[in-house]
Amino acid sequence: MTSRTIPKSVRDANGRNGKALVLFGDDNGHKNQAAFGKPQVLTGDCLRVLPTLPTESVQCCVTSPPYWGLRDYDHPGQIGMEASPEFYVANLITIFREVRRVLRKDGTLWLNVGDGYARNGGTGNCGPNAIVGNTKKLIQRRNCKVPDCWGLKDRDLMGLPWRVAFGLQADGWILRSRITWIKKTAMPESVKNRPTSATEEIFLFTKSINYYYDPLGVREPTGANLRNYWLLGPDPNGAGHPAAFPRELARRCILLGSREGDAVLDPFGGCGTTGFAASELNRQSILIELNPTYAQMGRDQPCNGKKTRVKTTGS
Repeated sequence: MTSRTIPKSVRDANGRNGKALVLFGDDNGHKNQAAFGKPQVLTGDCLRVLPTLPTESVQCCVTSPPYWGLRDYDHPGQIGMEASPEFYVANLITIFREVRRVLRKDGTLWLNVGDGYARNGGTGNCGPNAIVGNTKKLIQRRNCKVPDCWGLKDRDLMGLPWRVAFGLQADGWILRSRITWIKKTAMPESVKNRPTSATEEIFLFTKSINYYYDPLGVREPTGANLRNYWLLGPDPNGAGHPAAFPRELARRCILLGSREGDAVLDPFGGCGTTGFAASELNRQSILIELNPTYAQMGRDQPCNGKKTRVKTTGS
């Protein structure tokens, strides 16, 4: 994994003059270009790729790491396969420490992390412990044994989003907001002893107390300041990626946290949702994806197979 040595005027990825480019090589030796239009997609482990990105070269990071112990992305080095959720949190702290280096001083991180339950056995066809098509037996067994950490007990909600958030906070990030993503179409659950889960957390982190945030980027339908709960539905997903978040979610974060011409980063690029939202909004984008198949999806098309401008919806 190598990066090209280029003049600072070119290396600066914020692109506010509309001309800046950043060139990197990925794990397969391919050269990529971050500019307006298609996302720049780098194939490889984000822990290896992130150090090749210039310091303070990105304005905004919008991402959703793989959830712990839930899905298999067909790569031995994937995040989410750790033996313990404690290791999962530690790995994410290490990764986002490098993201913090890459962000500009007034940059922001928008992070979606999913939760799960500690279980001693017991699987089903629905919910966070479901057996799904891309959940391999190893992960399923791991997800159905109570982890030996944090005093977890059988049936405990692990609180992973907040454990990650507090870990990042302790590592130097400033936690500015918690946004509740309310899903219009939630995954069904057969539970009868608690409410069905229909929300996820989105955290807004900053590097410093002075950061770029555009309060006019997205407003409520009444014109009021955007609230911290977003009612969003899933996008049609014909690309085959098992966990693509809605493009409207990425779009809102990008509009609030960057200007036209800025560079947007997603270190867990998946099939390119963040990148294509950024392109539609006249931003540059850099995506890092471990799985070469998903990386190619990110180069070819958005996850719903369509490249259409999405409109602001009410929260």
